[in-house]
Amino acid sequence: MSQQNLNSRPQEEEINLREEFEKYIRFWPWFLLSVLIFLIGAIVYLRFSPKVYNTEASILIKDDKGKSASSELAAFADLGLLGGMGSTSMENEIGILKSRSLMTEVVKALNLNVTYYSQKNFTTNEVYTEKPFILNVLKFDENQYLNIPKKERSLYAISQMENDKLAVVDIKSEKSVTGELGKPIDLGFAEIVITKNDIYLKEGISNGEFLFGFKTVDQVANSLREKLQVNLTDKNSSLIALLIDGNVPEKGRDILDQLILEYNTDAIEDKNLVARNTASFIDERLSIINEELDSVETGKEEFKEVNRLTDIQAESSLFIENASDHRKKEQELGTQIELVRAMISYLEADSKNDLLPANLGISEAGVNTQIDEYNKLVLDRNRVLSGSTEKNPIVIKLNSQLDQIRNNVSLSLEQTLSTLKIAQADLNRQALVIGSKISSVPSKEREYRGIERQQNIKEALYLFLLQKREENSLSLAVTAPKAKIVDRAYTSSIPVSPKPKIILLAAMIVGLLIPFLVIYLRNLFNNKINSRTDIERVTKEIPIVGEIPRIEKKADEMISSQSDRSVLAEAFRILLTNLQYLLVTKESDKNTAAKIFVTSTVKGEGKTQVAFNLAMTLANTGKKVIVIGADLRNPQLQRFESDARSLMGVSDYLVGKYDDPQDFVKNSNLHENLFLLASGSIPPNPSELWRQERAGELFKSLETKYDYIVVDTAPVMLVTDTFLINKYADITLYVTRAGYTEKRLQQFSIDATKDGKLKDIAYVLNDVKMANFGYGNKYGYSYGEENKSIFKRLIERFSK
Repeated sequence: MSQQNLNSRPQEEEINLREEFEKYIRFWPWFLLSVLIFLIGAIVYLRFSPKVYNTEASILIKDDKGKSASSELAAFADLGLLGGMGSTSMENEIGILKSRSLMTEVVKALNLNVTYYSQKNFTTNEVYTEKPFILNVLKFDENQYLNIPKKERSLYAISQMENDKLAVVDIKSEKSVTGELGKPIDLGFAEIVITKNDIYLKEGISNGEFLFGFKTVDQVANSLREKLQVNLTDKNSSLIALLIDGNVPEKGRDILDQLILEYNTDAIEDKNLVARNTASFIDERLSIINEELDSVETGKEEFKEVNRLTDIQAESSLFIENASDHRKKEQELGTQIELVRAMISYLEADSKNDLLPANLGISEAGVNTQIDEYNKLVLDRNRVLSGSTEKNPIVIKLNSQLDQIRNNVSLSLEQTLSTLKIAQADLNRQALVIGSKISSVPSKEREYRGIERQQNIKEALYLFLLQKREENSLSLAVTAPKAKIVDRAYTSSIPVSPKPKIILLAAMIVGLLIPFLVIYLRNLFNNKINSRTDIERVTKEIPIVGEIPRIEKKADEMISSQSDRSVLAEAFRILLTNLQYLLVTKESDKNTAAKIFVTSTVKGEGKTQVAFNLAMTLANTGKKVIVIGADLRNPQLQRFESDARSLMGVSDYLVGKYDDPQDFVKNSNLHENLFLLASGSIPPNPSELWRQERAGELFKSLETKYDYIVVDTAPVMLVTDTFLINKYADITLYVTRAGYTEKRLQQFSIDATKDGKLKDIAYVLNDVKMANFGYGNKYGYSYGEENKSIFKRLIERFSK
């Protein structure tokens, strides 16, 4: 590749980019207007759009799980069979915080199903704290409210009348209900009482300024749940961040604070539920032990009375000393057996959904740990069920874990009972040995000791249960909240929406983008020739000798005189100047006229206007010019010469009835140097007429009498007439009309030139917009026009 080609490519690319840029920059007023409109719209939107603020709070979830575990449960955990059981799952806690039940309690506590609004400056804003009145809902029928069609649900305006009279007006239906301050007002689906809020009410309630509306608790709760965000600050921590967006910062803070309060209250209720179930179990056992203890003590009293015994202790002090350790063991073992049996009975009779008694004093640590794990899972499952159903995968998993632990507890209790019975049997064998040593003691002493032993066992169990009841009462009274508040709810002073910088930037971008897209799409789908660059892109071999500007509808299509300084007149002077360069050889021959043929692809492109104005321009220079109407099928000279259609002319001469075409030449009314040879009568066979030798004789006879012959011919794409006579032309002006001639039709003229059907062709671009005039009217020069102000030029540009 040559260095010349390498250097030319960047230049061509620069020119193309410049042309593309100029396609848009010339419409800069539209871009400016669009940007201004969108910026004004953005400013209005920012002015009246309610601001949205972000409110945030953070809490720390406490894990109250005990660190100790039984050897049995630890073994299962080591095998991976109890993974995750008993641990505090942050996902579960997040689910509880976002549950419908918890949010419903928040809505009820804060009365969020009633919303207050104020109307000022054509805007309606929600009011939360600074409301001039307080609305108390005595009764609200949700079913009746939901039966009202959505399109008929409305806000209610309060209008204060004389004294304490009020009118509650439905905004949509304009129906009103009258009432008094502090007295019930019936709205159909609700009964309300309106009272003044003296803190914020200073000048009374303005009519229609303050509004209120209703929603069901479920509707508000669901809406708040969608806005609420609950996230872990770190996957390895138990710190949870709560966020909610809203138009009223105070309302957002109250919602988050109340949500934390309801969460802690719910957790405390769960903990207290275990303690209350344990207390119920202990009270039941105390009642049974008390009856048994009374029975034993009554038997002891009756035994002493019947046998008249006074001090058996002194008689058997020696044996008691030897057997004290044995009795102590028997008491402890008996207590454990009773506790285990009671627990087994409770398991068999208790529902699987209830909590198990905890901390009863069973010596087996594994059983106590399993009971704690079981109770914690029951609480977790019940909390999940409060916002879900039995088909929830988490509930199914928890139920499976509960069944497993319950079976483990039952098996551990049975095994413990078996172990205790073996130990008791061993103690009984030891008792036989001791009994042989005290065989000398009277049978009454042995019987008495048996009664006393039963009494001691019952007393020990009774005292133990009393102690546990007190411990349980203390745990019920002192319950710490589960969620520690790290940061109370706070609201950022900068609204998260709308963001002025982003909206203004977006408005500016859209304001620039819309005109760009309109212009781009218009250019994309535009298949018409609009400027000389559209012609030059296809071919540069055929010159463009002139551009004719668009004429306003009421303006004259013809040049008036030699002193005419309009843009149209200047355009034809430029056209004539360019033609002189192309006709320089012909003009050197002063004996014959220069024959200028004017044609186009299709009709309607303005060839007749170009022909007449070119002839007029030539006549203004003092030349003798004749215009010939060569379009025998559709003559148009009558547009400029009113009587041209009635005149005899070319067709009459070609028929052969007349010998001299000069007989049909008429002086034009437009200029003294301008003459007209009309088309004449419309023949049935124009092509056959043009094929005759008389056609050549026509031009030959006229070229000696005039300086210029301007021939208005037929469109070349529709008929062959122009091709038949084009051989007589010195130059062919091929007229294309901006905004009318399709680009694909330009190829027809190029092909006709290559095929030799048209000779010495040059383009004339007609009806060009001023914006496309020349090379885009780049320098803004219009000779002979007054200098207009920028404002007038903008008006003209917008009107084009």
